[in-house]
Amino acid sequence: MEIRDYFAGLSELIGRLPWGRIEELVGILRDARSRGNCVFVFGNGGSATTASHFACDLGKGTVREGVPRFRVVTLHDLATFSAYANDCGYDTVFVEPLKNLARPGDVAIGISASGNSPNVLRAVEAAREMGLHTVGITGFRGGRIRELVDLCIIVPSEDMQQIEDMHLAILHAVFRALLDGTDSG
Repeated sequence: MEIRDYFAGLSELIGRLPWGRIEELVGILRDARSRGNCVFVFGNGGSATTASHFACDLGKGTVREGVPRFRVVTLHDLATFSAYANDCGYDTVFVEPLKNLARPGDVAIGISASGNSPNVLRAVEAAREMGLHTVGITGFRGGRIRELVDLCIIVPSEDMQQIEDMHLAILHAVFRALLDGTDSG
């Protein structure tokens, strides 16, 4: 694939993003911020770095005088992550810390390009049982996460790298929409 072809594909993909669902995520996060609820973000591999990046943007980048701060946590603490992976299995690395920290009304955002990562799915299932608002950010056709979350943002592509690129772009756009702290989109 030529470099220009890759970017042409990204450009075409932008036009097919689920704009209404992305705007709905902005509303969910504005509501969570105003209520003082916590936002939990998690994913594997590249999605873990996207989750960490988004948590940093929310936790630091939206700080403004007179606007409530986001309470945001990634579930990627290395010691806790590796302890659960070693002692209880990789599918527990997100769900167990989430059970320790989450409260009803909080928000759980699981990022999985395939939508089928067992540890992400397990955490999303537990989040629903605990009364959290659940969001899935995925690609391809949505995978299993599509059926488990309150809001699913699917990047309509079969290209893993373009899906991951769009995940970060979507979350940057959400971050920018949240900067002013108002309820207008």
